Amino acid sequence: MRQVSVNSLKIGDVLGKTIYSSNGRILLGKGVKLTPLYISKMRDMGITIVYIEDDRFEDVIPEDVIDEENRREAMAIIEQASQAVRLGKNMDDFHLRNIVSKIVEEILFKKDILVSMMDIRSKDNYTFAHSVNVCVLSTVLGKVMLLDKEKLETVAIGALLHDIGMVHLPQNIMENQDNRTQEEEEEIKTHTTLGFEELRKRKDLNLVVAHIAFQHHEYIDGTGYPRQLKGDEIHPLAQIVAIADLYDKLTSDHSGMKRVMPHEACEILMGLVGKQFPLEPVRLFLRNIAAYPTGSTVRLNTGEIGVVVDQNLSIPTRPVVRVYDEMNYEAGQGKEYNMVENRTVFITEVLI
Repeated sequence: MRQVSVNSLKIGDVLGKTIYSSNGRILLGKGVKLTPLYISKMRDMGITIVYIEDDRFEDVIPEDVIDEENRREAMAIIEQASQAVRLGKNMDDFHLRNIVSKIVEEILFKKDILVSMMDIRSKDNYTFAHSVNVCVLSTVLGKVMLLDKEKLETVAIGALLHDIGMVHLPQNIMENQDNRTQEEEEEIKTHTTLGFEELRKRKDLNLVVAHIAFQHHEYIDGTGYPRQLKGDEIHPLAQIVAIADLYDKLTSDHSGMKRVMPHEACEILMGLVGKQFPLEPVRLFLRNIAAYPTGSTVRLNTGEIGVVVDQNLSIPTRPVVRVYDEMNYEAGQGKEYNMVENRTVFITEVLI
């Protein structure tokens, strides 16, 4: 399968990966033939990228870092937790800890991890999908930073709940993402303090979880919020979540901003080293991110167009690309460039 922009979909294309709502309900199932109505529905839902089947790339199966069932369960649990907090009720701590334990165990079990699949999101599930992905990315970073299991579970819970303070903000401000006033933007920033106050009351949660919510917008140069902390004043686990949070926002359609591709997000993160983030966690994070996700369509310096079909763990910026000719279905079929072995070939553009 391969990735395509929703705007490039053709009638009769076959969906390669299922699209879910925030509560885990299937919106469009894998294998569905796309009709004009389905394509229009995806646009209305705010979906910009999907996977479609293509027999030239039938062996290309982008793999998620965690099991699909665990991801859906985590989304449902964070949605339920958000509703409980909004209503002044207790969160379901048992299920929260259980899903976090599953995610941490799954990531610890895998020997090598390279995040190489783009997340498919709709408007209705953005908030919860974001929280789950920040949890996954933070846990991956925590693993390569050699955190012990207890700290991994703490950072995973903190990441899952990092935006919990948002539930206390007025709904009209949350929904009006494109035209907020300066005053409304300042009110949005209070979600860090609101989240801290909410989580510090939970005696069953490590206080560090509350500080992750409090500090995930603090930057080492003191330009963050809410307290303009600097350098070592920021908790290391909060810095982990801050890196994961920004990367996920950059690579998904968020607050009216168009997503950027992973290789661009990687460059942005590196540009923020010494300003927002320390070098070492960013360096380790980027070692585990595929700059060009599996299934993405790219142009090479040879002029050829191809699809990323595999990754090189040693050099995530130089994947394996299988080229094809869109005008001649058979032309170039099977020709591949392993960019670790072919050093003169490189990607010049991402075409999705």
